[in-house]
Amino acid sequence: MSELVIQATDKSFDNDIKTGELVLVDFWAEWCGPCRAVSPVIDELAGEYKGKLKVLKVNVDDNQNTAMKFQVMSIPTILFLKNGQEVDKVVGAMPKSSFKNKIDALL
Repeated sequence: MSELVIQATDKSFDNDIKTGELVLVDFWAEWCGPCRAVSPVIDELAGEYKGKLKVLKVNVDDNQNTAMKFQVMSIPTILFLKNGQEVDKVVGAMPKSSFKNKIDALL
């Protein structure tokens, strides 16, 4: 995993999203195949959008309160937050180009 990606927890989450940047939050679990498929793409995006996009990963098995707060029912769920507010959401895996299109539109 990229050093640019923050492992957020229920305790750290509210503090982790306090930023002027767009925040991408990847809700995932170890046992989830599509989550593992999306993970390297998320890491690449963290590098490509360094300074413009803050990237967090939340393990839903270990951090159920945060997952419930954002009504995460399926994983992977990718949330986009601005000023702590959800501005977009993707459920399921999708190609890197689709993520880039969403990020570019939100920036």
